[in-house]
Parts: sequence; structure tokens; C-alpha cells
Amino acid sequence: MTNFSDELPVTTARPADAQRATLAAGCFWGVEAAFREVEGVLDVTVGYTGGRSPDPTYEQVCGGATGHAEAVEVVFDPATVSYRQLLDVFWHIHNPTTLNRQGWDLGSQYRSAIFFHDAEQERVALATRESEQESLVKPIVTEIVPATTFHRAEEYHQRYFERSGYAACGVTIEVPSTS
Repeated sequence: MTNFSDELPVTTARPADAQRATLAAGCFWGVEAAFREVEGVLDVTVGYTGGRSPDPTYEQVCGGATGHAEAVEVVFDPATVSYRQLLDVFWHIHNPTTLNRQGWDLGSQYRSAIFFHDAEQERVALATRESEQESLVKPIVTEIVPATTFHRAEEYHQRYFERSGYAACGVTIEVPSTS
């Protein structure tokens, strides 16, 4: 697994083997808030990834022309929480069977996607998707694709719920236990 601790802005002390997960599950505010609740998550950044625009803005992404998804980049301590456990949270905080939609949010920017950073993350993502599918009637439409450049969203989007309150999002956030 690649060590990303030198590339990321330091907001908390990070172990040398900190890892990164990049996930899209609809409006990034709720996704960020959910992952901030997980023990072993060191930082969560909201942003845009998976598209064509080299320097996307929120307005451009919401317009649908960039191809980017609203996503989160989760930095985690693998000694405390595994990538598989993070994916357990991912699968349960959104509906992976709706194409380009979560709740009232419509458009490809709200698609469900796992952007893997290496072959092991890809393997785990594919395995967990298969396992989740067993309990669902509708097919999972979550993309599982290689990670590309992650573009940090504007500052007013970072930690949005901490500043604005959970009532700002129409999605119910339930974080499953990772133990």
C-alpha cells in the first residue's frame, strides 16, 4: 500500500503507514460526516474526482459537464480500521442500486463509486460488492475504478455539517459499527 502521509495536509498526527480510500456515495457532506464517526479515520476531505475537468469548481460539477463525482478522500490508520471495514460503512450509508442518484440529488456527480488506489483495494472492493449484492434485489450500480486526481472542494464545503448542522442534508446518516 502506498504511503500518503507526506502528500496530505496534516490535521492530526498520522502513522507512517496511513492509507487513503476515495469514495463517492452521493452528496459529500453526509458521506464526510459518516466517515468522521469511524474510529481509526484520521481525516476526511470532500472534493471531486473521476471526471475530465483539470480544476473543477462546485458549480461546474453540479452542472454535470465535468464528469466528476462528489467524493471523499478518507485517510485512515489500517492498524485501527481496515479498508474492508470502511467499505462496510460505504455500502450502508447510501443506496448503491440507484444510478446517478442519492435521495433527491440527481446527476452523475452523485453516483456511487469506489476509486481504488492499488490492486488490493480493487480486490476488496469487488469482493465486498459481490457480498453486498447477495442481500439486495436490485443490481448494484457502483463503479469500481482506478483512482485519479482528487480535487479538494472549496473550503466552505469542508466539515460542512460541523458548521451547519445535519439538517442541511436530506439523507439519514447511520454509521454501522466497524467492529
